[in-house]
Amino acid sequence: MAELIPALSSCISRMQAGERRFAKRLISHLEDDYVCWYDQPVGLRPKYTDFVILHPNRGLLLLEVKDWKLSTIHKINKESIELITNNGLKTAPNPYAQARQCAYRLVNQLVRDPQLKQIDGKYRGGLVMPYGFGVVLTSITRAQFDATDLGQVLPEHLVICKDEIVESVEIEDFQERLWAMFSDHFTSALTQPQVDRIRWHMFPEIRLNQSPQLEFSDDEKSDAAFEIPDLVKVMDLEQEKIARGLGDGHRVIHGVAGSGKTMILAYRCIHLARLLRKPILVLCYNVTLAARLRVLVAEHGVEDKINVYSFHRWCQTILKTYNLSAPRNETDPFGSIVNTVIENTEKGQIPKGQYGAVLIDEGHDFQPEWLRLVVDMVDPDTKSLLLLYDDAQSIYKRSKGLGFTLKDVGVEAQGRTTVLKLNYRNSQQILSFAYDFLDDYLEADARTEERGELIAPDSGGQSGPAPVIKDFASFTEEAAYIVTLFNRLHRERKLEWRSMSALYCHNWMGKALADQFSKAGVPIQWLKSSAEKRDFDISDNSVKLMTMHSSKGLEFETVAACGVGYMGTEEDRLLQEAKLLYVAMTRATKNLLLTSSKEGALTQKLHLAAEHLAKTSEKAESRAVV
Repeated sequence: MAELIPALSSCISRMQAGERRFAKRLISHLEDDYVCWYDQPVGLRPKYTDFVILHPNRGLLLLEVKDWKLSTIHKINKESIELITNNGLKTAPNPYAQARQCAYRLVNQLVRDPQLKQIDGKYRGGLVMPYGFGVVLTSITRAQFDATDLGQVLPEHLVICKDEIVESVEIEDFQERLWAMFSDHFTSALTQPQVDRIRWHMFPEIRLNQSPQLEFSDDEKSDAAFEIPDLVKVMDLEQEKIARGLGDGHRVIHGVAGSGKTMILAYRCIHLARLLRKPILVLCYNVTLAARLRVLVAEHGVEDKINVYSFHRWCQTILKTYNLSAPRNETDPFGSIVNTVIENTEKGQIPKGQYGAVLIDEGHDFQPEWLRLVVDMVDPDTKSLLLLYDDAQSIYKRSKGLGFTLKDVGVEAQGRTTVLKLNYRNSQQILSFAYDFLDDYLEADARTEERGELIAPDSGGQSGPAPVIKDFASFTEEAAYIVTLFNRLHRERKLEWRSMSALYCHNWMGKALADQFSKAGVPIQWLKSSAEKRDFDISDNSVKLMTMHSSKGLEFETVAACGVGYMGTEEDRLLQEAKLLYVAMTRATKNLLLTSSKEGALTQKLHLAAEHLAKTSEKAESRAVV
């Protein structure tokens, strides 16, 4: 069974009867190395085709599926077909011409990528893989087809018939029918990077760190007219499968740090923006993450349909929209704002159900009353709610787990929870080190799915240098070393400033770091106020200075987490401080430095984790950067 077909099973409910029969045969008669998409827009100026199948050895196949009966076909030529319907004759495109046009359009796009073009040999200048196209006639048997003149406009070797997709058909016979649609066969297989590049071109919505959408006219043939990055990043197949497969109703994703939760949320936003008329609301706790999500939404051109806020900012906006004000409360101004929104929603002054969909990132940091409020904002006709959380990153409350059941706050996701354990962001060394450090602080008792069981991450990342811990006599020395290190990485290893971030736990540390970087002439973006966090631009080529709290949801190739010795000094906050440091450490994708100028409970655990990593890991081939 082809388990890696992205969400094909979840699409079956919206397929026509013939498409459904064919999809079931794809699922049962293809192996795990096939990838298939249903009814997806393909290319920069999208065209739809019913099924796209990709195989690293076979190539790319596009298929149109039609449930026509012989008795409904009135007339057909190479360009169109006339069908007999209850409402008279209806003209439709010839499905063979339709599949061919879509295939040629896609191939012309792919071949403009130098890394997907043959550089020598018989097929020099052509695509690195074979491609084909054809038609599936789910209600016409092969005997019926052969008894007519349909073969004059639908080449028989490019057609699969009703009796060739039945459950009893042999796997070899079914696959032979598919691959007879190819005019060429290559001996070399596609590499995984090439497969990812093909997916990058086909589906812009799964791109990571996407640049603005590329446009070119049909008559532009030169490679110069089609600039793409040398390296591309896309969702892996499992993430794409989850993103495409999220169905209606309330949904929950419980994922470890770096598992792609935010990326899946962004994809879901873009998908829903195409379907829903009402606006879509995206909420998170972190102001900086909200800014990053706004950029992701804007990159796909749907920002007019999607409202992205931190939770408290949304509450302020709601009060302003409905001309309401919160009682002044010096000790808890945000609490007063939230309570006012809740009270006026219950009174009907603020309408419920005003959003076509609500998506919540960082759900582990939301209070139960916040979630109840937000759930009420979902249109009851769509019931489209997506909640993402990871309790290992819950740094704003002392309770273990979520502290409440999802059912208690109105989230009806029993049986509709997805668990993501694979971490794609961090190197194996960083992930192992960070979780080993945090594990001592986490409760070992099991929790039910409803209460948010803590899950240990598995590494899907590459190997890299081991994290480095350095002790200094003062914080000034910590800051000076970080500046020197970043300068050296930029000068000797050509790391861009934007790929580096220094994280701290107290505001005075941020000022000390900013002063040191400024004196050294290093460009910085210092997120020291709410306004600067809202205007955060991760693409700006500068070192990012921010608190560990503000770093949630972000990632950088190189991270320096400083002032660690000043953390965990209060026993009753030790778990939350450990989780905060875990968040900071898992922002680094490749290089992690931790500095301290004061011994504390957390620094002792860090050194123990480093010793454990050194004992259990094989000798690292890549050298440390510090």
